[in-house]
Amino acid sequence: MKSFRVNVNGESLLFNEGEKYSAILKKDYINEKIPITLVKQRNKYYEFTDLINNDGDIELINISDPHGKIAYSRTLQFVFIKATLDLFKDARINIEHSISKGTFGEIHKEKALDEEDILKIKKKMQEIINKNIIIEKIKMPKKEAIYIFKSYKMQDKVDLLHWVQEEYVNLYKLEDRYDYFYGDMAYSTGVLKYFDLLYYNPGFILMVPSHKEPTVVPVFKEQKKLFNVFRENETWLNILGTPDVGSLDYKLEGEESSDIIRVSEALHEKKIAQIADMISERKEVKIVLVAGPSSSGKTTFSKRLSIQLRVNGYIPIAISLDDYFINRIHTPLDEEGKPDFESINALDLELFNKNLYDILEGEEVEIPSYNFKIGEREWLGNKIKLPDNGVLVIEGIHGLNPKLTEKIPSKNKFKVYISALTQLNLDNHNRIPTTDVRKIRRIVRDSLSRGYGAEQTLEMWSSIKRGEEKNIFVYQEEADVMFNSTLVYELAALKEYALRELEKVDKNSSVYYEAKRIINTLKFFVEVKPERVTENSILREFIGGSCFYKY
Repeated sequence: MKSFRVNVNGESLLFNEGEKYSAILKKDYINEKIPITLVKQRNKYYEFTDLINNDGDIELINISDPHGKIAYSRTLQFVFIKATLDLFKDARINIEHSISKGTFGEIHKEKALDEEDILKIKKKMQEIINKNIIIEKIKMPKKEAIYIFKSYKMQDKVDLLHWVQEEYVNLYKLEDRYDYFYGDMAYSTGVLKYFDLLYYNPGFILMVPSHKEPTVVPVFKEQKKLFNVFRENETWLNILGTPDVGSLDYKLEGEESSDIIRVSEALHEKKIAQIADMISERKEVKIVLVAGPSSSGKTTFSKRLSIQLRVNGYIPIAISLDDYFINRIHTPLDEEGKPDFESINALDLELFNKNLYDILEGEEVEIPSYNFKIGEREWLGNKIKLPDNGVLVIEGIHGLNPKLTEKIPSKNKFKVYISALTQLNLDNHNRIPTTDVRKIRRIVRDSLSRGYGAEQTLEMWSSIKRGEEKNIFVYQEEADVMFNSTLVYELAALKEYALRELEKVDKNSSVYYEAKRIINTLKFFVEVKPERVTENSILREFIGGSCFYKY
């Protein structure tokens, strides 16, 4: 019989062919302070239910690893679903979106959800966790899985499984409850030591630790504006009749596909027009600041907003924050001693505020141009004088930071926060992470316009995310209005480009697991050909062919 020699925490162990990674677990593994959820071998993550097939080092993955944390969250959601259905057997559960370091969802049942229900569910969850129940992974024919979910009256899962090409699928089983999840699961319920469950009208918030503080459940902080944007997007999905990917696929495959695309774009245009109207109602506004994270569609949004402002009688004038970078030699350094170009202190704030103030005073002002090749500011005679009906449109990641325009009165400013906040989920129990849409957009744009492969983009993402958390997300509630730039059909349109790049990621790459995860998500989508995307669409910022600019 074949055997495998592996090293775990400095200990050499021998396992026979057919043994699972769970064989390396000691009986007291659930007593680890930081919960262990997965294993890692040869740059690949495995569940403890997977078979050992290689010699070599094995790393026990806990929730201080982002992938370990995601598996922890997914397992906790399964326990939540099981506990809820044990108490309310006919309830329909929707795991919807992230909010304030937690996950929001809703429970639809005969009597409206209340705080007492949440306390009962939380108690039941703790009972399941205390039992330390092993979660089984069962491979079965797709037809059998569909039969199970039909018996559960879970049409969303039936619809999605219809589009799965494989004849067999993996289901997870917790006692008597089956479910279908699209990612790794922890071995047993006993590892779920840290969580909280809160009532948040009309649903609940499920809180887990972050990978940075793996033993601390964060305090929930309300984000009303962001929450309302998600609710608005849910309304849009209901208008389109596409609450999940399965229902979207049916429409994109059928005669309604053109309507889905046109109505999605029309909803964007209507919202942009409404924002222009809001600006017009505030007569003293002379500066519109547009901010948002990477790949949120800021540039196209600013162009389309400028058109709507012209419809309202304004003359929009664009100013680029990039032209206010200080000379590269003076750029502040980050914690690693590298130039921090995303720091607000990489901008000449004094000059920027002086220029804005003088422009608002009616003066003609020469503004700088930044030469990125030499890393220095140049003066090329670019002058701005704001007419009576003029408005400055300024786009950049620091637009919501009060420090950027601290010398300009609030009455003269209107702040817009833009991001791709998808509410579309794979099914009722499996959400698409809100960062995935931006990540996929960035992969496509980097490959088409900058010559970067998906591997490079994914390797940069943690650095991009750190900058966003530091410079953008902390200020998002400062916005006067939020714009959700996601389009219900966009992953179907980005699929062709993204898969082409993601499938190039080598199996030995540190980001292979993440690339594979995104590939598996995209495979659920029916493809939309890029030529069907309108030329003024925000999507054109990433796939090319925009009427506003070319790359």
